[in-house]
Amino acid sequence: MKTVRTKVLEIAYEEDGPSDGRPVMLLHGWPDAPRGWNTVAARLHANGWRTIVPYLRGSGPTRFLSSETPRVGSGIAMTQDAIDLADALRLDRFPVIGHDWGARIAYTLAACFPERITSITALALAFQPGGRFSIPAFDQARRFWYQWLMCVDGGAARIEADPVAFAHIQWETWSPAGRFDEREFAETARSFTNPDWAAISLNAYRSRWREGEAWDAGYDALRRQLSEIETLSTPTLMIQGAADFCDAPSESEGLEAHFTGKYKRMLIDGVGHFPHREAPETVAEAIIQHLRLHG
Repeated sequence: MKTVRTKVLEIAYEEDGPSDGRPVMLLHGWPDAPRGWNTVAARLHANGWRTIVPYLRGSGPTRFLSSETPRVGSGIAMTQDAIDLADALRLDRFPVIGHDWGARIAYTLAACFPERITSITALALAFQPGGRFSIPAFDQARRFWYQWLMCVDGGAARIEADPVAFAHIQWETWSPAGRFDEREFAETARSFTNPDWAAISLNAYRSRWREGEAWDAGYDALRRQLSEIETLSTPTLMIQGAADFCDAPSESEGLEAHFTGKYKRMLIDGVGHFPHREAPETVAEAIIQHLRLHG
């Protein structure tokens, strides 16, 4: 396990593949960990890519340097973490592949740091112009029950008391039955025992819908910048499972006008919210083709 220090974090990350290979950053989602990329990463290594896969803030061995730092879980904060990691590793221009939270980071990197990002691949999550969150229609609101639970103080307390059990429900319900086994969940769930996992998770969702949640003014400029961006010029591949029971496929339809660069949306039948875990060969092949075209 390798680590780098930024202004606020000691970021743990996994690096593998040919030492002289071109770097690509893979960003995991919620609730997940770098190991979710293992099969896809192996295919990337075989095609000459060197993968850099960090544990996001609040996950695994990644730690805050100070107990005084606000535990901000926004995609904006994690985007700054990704850039800080890239700076520490002296990555100038590089592609990004992200799932769920990682997809949001990828979009935000393309929006706010387009000169650094050659291409993005986003799994399971659609682009949100301006980084805006709006109350969804009833069908999607029902899928977001876990977010509403987080916004209730009693619900937040239950999640803090047993974050692993809470994460297990998402794995169990976001994809068709039989898509994961208990041993794989248990290995992944080690990341959810990070002392800040619950705080980061709660802040990430509560701050979307409630006022007064923890925030760090150091991210104000980046938030303002994102709020003004409606289109992306970075070549983008969006991959979604047609059986995603968290983010309905309809949520990622009809967004072509928000991409001035190359944009492709790929829907995989029978696959839920974790395409890289559920159909890793299909996902890897699509990513490799995207990287060959756009790097």
